[in-house]
Amino acid sequence: MNFLNLDYLKNGSEIQKRIFTVLENHQIFQKLKAYKPILAGTFPIGINTEGSDLDIILETDDFETLKKLLINEFKDQKQFSLNLIQIKEVESLICQFQLDEFPIEVFAQNKPTHRQNAYLHMIKEFEVLEKEGEEFRRKIIELKELGLKTEPAFAQLLGLCGDPYLEILKY
Repeated sequence: MNFLNLDYLKNGSEIQKRIFTVLENHQIFQKLKAYKPILAGTFPIGINTEGSDLDIILETDDFETLKKLLINEFKDQKQFSLNLIQIKEVESLICQFQLDEFPIEVFAQNKPTHRQNAYLHMIKEFEVLEKEGEEFRRKIIELKELGLKTEPAFAQLLGLCGDPYLEILKY
């Protein structure tokens, strides 16, 4: 599966087709193209639940320019917020807003998008889902609906001990 190109959404589930339409209609990836955007998270791998957001990861070494772009392009969207924070001592930018029916979270670090944890977790989770099958996918969704985050849900079903965010990458 090539998650680096959004075309897979066009042939996916009904919600994936809708995501493709919304992203295309609003030209989100075109507006963010310079930052090598990737749609990560639960929607691409079909384990989204009520309240899941569209996670778009970006890479940048110039947070100020990116902040200006995000403000310019999305400040008028519902629930817009923008924060520059430290995650495990790594400068990270989080921008959130509502786009049609989808909550969006844009996440940027000074790291190639294909090497960011959100992408690496999604790829590993996709591999596990492909191997374990539909019953496993259903159980992941059930655990998520009970309040577990994605990586802890995978860790629980796979019997992984320790930090689920690290252990899923080792699996």
